[in-house]
Amino acid sequence: MHRILAPALLALAASALAADPPAGPAAAHPAPAKRPLAALPYTPGLDLSAMDRTADPCVDFFAYTCGTWTKTNAIPPDQAAWGVYAKLQDENEQFLWGILEEASRLPDAQRTPAQRRVGDYFASCMDEAAVEAAGAKPLARDLAAISRLRSKADLAGLLGGIDPTLAAAGLVFGFGSEQDYANTDAIIGVLAASGLGLPDRDYYVKDDPRSKETQEKYVEHLARVLGLLGDPAPRSTETARTAMSIETALAKASLTRVDKRDPYKVYHRMDVAALVKLAPSLRWKDYFARQGVPRLVTLNVSEPAFVQEVDKLVREQPLEAWKAWLRVRVAMLRSPFLSRPFQKEHFAFHRAYLNGVKEELPRWKKCVRWVDRDLGFELGKVFVAKVFPPAAKEEAAALVQNVEKATEARFTKLDWMGEATKAQALAKLHAMRNKIGYPEKWRDYSRLAVVRGDFAGNVARALRFENDRQLAKIGKPVDRGEWEMTPPTVNAYYNPTMNDMNFPAGILLPPLFDLRLDLAPAYGNTGGTVGHELVHGFDDEGRNFDAKGNLRDWWTKEDAAAFEERARCVSDQYAQYTIVDEIKINSKLTLGEDIADLAGVLAAWDAWKLATAGRKLEPRDGLTPEQRFFVGYAQWACGSVRPEALRVRAATDPHSPYWARVNGVMVNVPAFREAFGCKVSQPMAPRAEVCRIW
Repeated sequence: MHRILAPALLALAASALAADPPAGPAAAHPAPAKRPLAALPYTPGLDLSAMDRTADPCVDFFAYTCGTWTKTNAIPPDQAAWGVYAKLQDENEQFLWGILEEASRLPDAQRTPAQRRVGDYFASCMDEAAVEAAGAKPLARDLAAISRLRSKADLAGLLGGIDPTLAAAGLVFGFGSEQDYANTDAIIGVLAASGLGLPDRDYYVKDDPRSKETQEKYVEHLARVLGLLGDPAPRSTETARTAMSIETALAKASLTRVDKRDPYKVYHRMDVAALVKLAPSLRWKDYFARQGVPRLVTLNVSEPAFVQEVDKLVREQPLEAWKAWLRVRVAMLRSPFLSRPFQKEHFAFHRAYLNGVKEELPRWKKCVRWVDRDLGFELGKVFVAKVFPPAAKEEAAALVQNVEKATEARFTKLDWMGEATKAQALAKLHAMRNKIGYPEKWRDYSRLAVVRGDFAGNVARALRFENDRQLAKIGKPVDRGEWEMTPPTVNAYYNPTMNDMNFPAGILLPPLFDLRLDLAPAYGNTGGTVGHELVHGFDDEGRNFDAKGNLRDWWTKEDAAAFEERARCVSDQYAQYTIVDEIKINSKLTLGEDIADLAGVLAAWDAWKLATAGRKLEPRDGLTPEQRFFVGYAQWACGSVRPEALRVRAATDPHSPYWARVNGVMVNVPAFREAFGCKVSQPMAPRAEVCRIW
């Protein structure tokens, strides 16, 4: 759940081809009917009913804290996974559903401009008759443009024109803006690798039986998408194989997810003239002009080898091959927003086959999520006013400050870090900004045209609006108050180039942050989250950025080696855990999150002690205060994942499985052993040599 923020332009990709992406309404097996919530339900921050007290906490702490929850909360048929975070997000969405229903039905005279935008967007999305009547017509303009291509010289201009209106990072490239890693006061363009329809580049390059099956299923999926466009069977299969060959070449030239975690491997600042030399077969002037930045001078080409491979493919592949692939890729990316046949095909492969999902999401949920994606800060403003009072923000701010104080004390006492590096670490900690609940300045959507009855058009215009908003930042002062997550989101993030922590209101609600209970579970849960995000600034990735967010090595050679030795302890531990079948955790991919989990709970523990100093703490519900802290921490992770989705996550998710994020942490926390009286011989008892960094 917790994560380091990806570049802003890549956020769009998650909405279309993520592990559990939006899909169309149900057909033969509709999801259980729900109704909008008039108010959010209350679940306590320490849920006794979730626990299985027949389990031994010293043998399996996850089972002890979450055993009953997982038994009584089966994964819904329209989900790939289900957990405490997902349940709270679902409740938030039901509540937003009611807000949107009201906004869509009120007469114009009774609606504010914001209500008109979100209400009309939602109404157009829910108007399934209009969506069905439109069929594949929303694709017509782009398909015609592809068909008109007469020369590969015109390819770059075509890509630049279509990319901003796709619900993904782009057809071949993802283009947007980001802070310059070398000078985070400046905003430059960024060109990223894209072009893959499968969840990860490894899906194309592996040759084991399961991978080969998935590759063949993907070709069949592409052929069926082409069939929906009217292509006859023999030609559609041939075209799908051509598309697969192009994507396989792109995949082989793409960085692995582990490599992408190294900021030095994804930062290659150059001017446009250097890009032209790197890939001369593409008319970059046309591409940037169609994107709306004809005077672009400097950008980060995150994966130069990928760009060179695209250039090679442009030279070697015939024009018709490019046209065929672009045609199916446009259709595939837009399928969730088209008529039922496209939605069903998208669901059948991306959610049912890859992730084991049994039923499609109900239409209302799709529409709520799309409004949140495209107009989320307008919708979030209403959400905050209804569920997140000023007192909650003040309490959360106090908790964050205590975690920071505890972390400072921990840093000061480090025995493996020299004074020079320690001074830099403390400077970074002191410079870290905290964003709690919602932005101080709300995003302005007044220039976004929303047309009732034109859902696909609204999607395209919203994505173009966001693309233009991102590109308009280039060359402008950095807005350090900007948020990348909307207020209703049940998640949090640390941004290394901003050097800030961001906690949306959605994650500061019960059962995650519960002001009705004692501080122990609150500090265990939300305190652990705060500590987790803070430590992302000092994990194996975040430690490469300084107090200003610049990519700079501020470590002495000796201290860097000491950090890497301690990080290796964590990596070696998690590499032993099995995710599903024979698949082990890719601990090099999950290292940052695993470090943050461990150091985060230690910081939260110290912060709780600081917040309750001098108070007499009493047992409650058969648990000591210390036990309540650890149960509160663990219960954020109550949940389960379908086996198919676990396989996808093993390749794509930088987070370890739920149970490992609990049990894997506790074996490194001596205070846990003391709290539950674990014997040295028991599985959950911390080892003699625990992993410890911060």
